[in-house]
Amino acid sequence: MTGPRRGLRSTTVKLDEAPDLLSLVPPGGGVVAWLTESMGLVASGPFVRLDPGTGPGRFERGSEQFKLLLEGAEIRDDVDLPGTGPVLFGSWTFDPVTPGSHLLVPSTIHGYHEGVSWLTTVYLPPGAGAPAPTTASPQGNGSSEQEWIRSVESALEAITTGQVQKVVLARQVKVAGKVPHDQHAITGRLREAYPGCFTFCFDNLVGASPELLIRRLGEVVDSIPLAGSAPRGKTEDEDLKLGQKLRESAKNLSEHWLTVTSVMDRLAPFCSELISEAEPSLLLLANLQHLSTKVQGRLAGPADALQLTGALHPTAAVCGVPQQGALELIRSLETFERGRYAGPIGWMDRHGDGEWALALRCASIEGSEARVFAGAGIVAGSDPADELEETRLKLQAMLAGLEQTLQE
Repeated sequence: MTGPRRGLRSTTVKLDEAPDLLSLVPPGGGVVAWLTESMGLVASGPFVRLDPGTGPGRFERGSEQFKLLLEGAEIRDDVDLPGTGPVLFGSWTFDPVTPGSHLLVPSTIHGYHEGVSWLTTVYLPPGAGAPAPTTASPQGNGSSEQEWIRSVESALEAITTGQVQKVVLARQVKVAGKVPHDQHAITGRLREAYPGCFTFCFDNLVGASPELLIRRLGEVVDSIPLAGSAPRGKTEDEDLKLGQKLRESAKNLSEHWLTVTSVMDRLAPFCSELISEAEPSLLLLANLQHLSTKVQGRLAGPADALQLTGALHPTAAVCGVPQQGALELIRSLETFERGRYAGPIGWMDRHGDGEWALALRCASIEGSEARVFAGAGIVAGSDPADELEETRLKLQAMLAGLEQTLQE
């Protein structure tokens, strides 16, 4: 962590009129935006930057660094809702050994939650302010579709031999526009097209994730793992049939319950009560539908949102089962560094409440170039051609968001 550790002061005041949070996102980025149907946060600098490092314990280190920054802080909060007061925003790399995770405490936060709007101003200790870092795009050009299919075939061999039960393989596609990509416009398009998702803009990583990794509000924790996907139908009848087929698919149900079980197993040590829905429901997005199961628990003792994030990540939804074997396969089969794609992204306030999603349906933007990511879960019975088509559908979310810039 850079800068002095003490002397932070914070003031949160209620606003009579709700600002247009999207208007606070400039075309070139440089702010942190977190937008959902019921909540929004847009934060700007100068920032206090925390460095959690890599390897085991990085989430716990990030939590401790935030607590250390808050020691001796003078906080006035006239609103006292989740997300008011000083807030830690984070964007983590998928792989624990990969550097590039960023934790930022901003000096200005505009927020709203269920009809209440506020402005938080954080007065930073002298010398602690720093501009938001610029993250280099993950290295590597990705792979062609045929190369990716061969990787899926290798993964299926590993499943057949019992090395893993599931592995999630990602693709990276580079797209170049004629002018720099407008992060304000992209964020707006994603928010409009996917209102039920977590729309985010964080240090050149822009996306709309459908998957809640963890939400902590007081003693209550929620996670909504997704696994198993199908396209939307062109007609209502076709849509219903595709959804029913997904619900009855042995392959997709197997993949889904592996993911739900992994979340339940990792949350159980923290909870006195923990339940999941008995049957998955369908999460309907503009071009895809996913099997979705809500998991909810009550904490047995102290554990903040970031500590819970560390216990869960990487889940079977973005890595596989067993975790370590799947992670090793990903490292050997993928031809690029995921960077922050599929890593946790979100926020935590001074009470330990927060919301963390998985950075899916996203792109890393550098000027006129964007790297767009998508992945698919490979299990016994997976068909490589079907999995490739699934990644094409997932890529469409970001490609449509980039489309206007590409045509200019």
